[in-house]
Amino acid sequence: MEIERKFLPDTARLPFRPEDYPCRHIEQAYLCTDPVVRVRRDNDEYFLTYKSKGLMVREEYNLPLTRAGYEHLLAKADGRIITKKRYVIPLEDGLRLEFDIFEGDLSPLVIAEIEFPDEETALSYQPPKWLGKDVTGSPRYHNSALSQT
Repeated sequence: MEIERKFLPDTARLPFRPEDYPCRHIEQAYLCTDPVVRVRRDNDEYFLTYKSKGLMVREEYNLPLTRAGYEHLLAKADGRIITKKRYVIPLEDGLRLEFDIFEGDLSPLVIAEIEFPDEETALSYQPPKWLGKDVTGSPRYHNSALSQT
């Protein structure tokens, strides 16, 4: 189960510098968006992912792929291939912020996501002002939707 909230951070007010944290290079594409079936390269690891419908809470299954399997499926993707840099920033209470800086034609989009251990924690979380607008309830900011625009 994936429980996360998404934000459009105010990058001018960040209390950290993303480049001070390890960076992962992500490339992903969608074979289907309803339900979501995605292939992803995360540095040198490859995955096929299924995600159920939903906004804040969704089922998610990740299956490992070989590089050859990834490249074979990538060629069958529908829509744009998304590339982004992901920085993982530790937050209070053991939470982690996934700070995604999109590249290519999605630049200068930045989306920040926080995964939570349960719905109660997610709903009670009071984000700092620099996290900006909460777009958890907007399907427009799902990567699957971004791949189609």
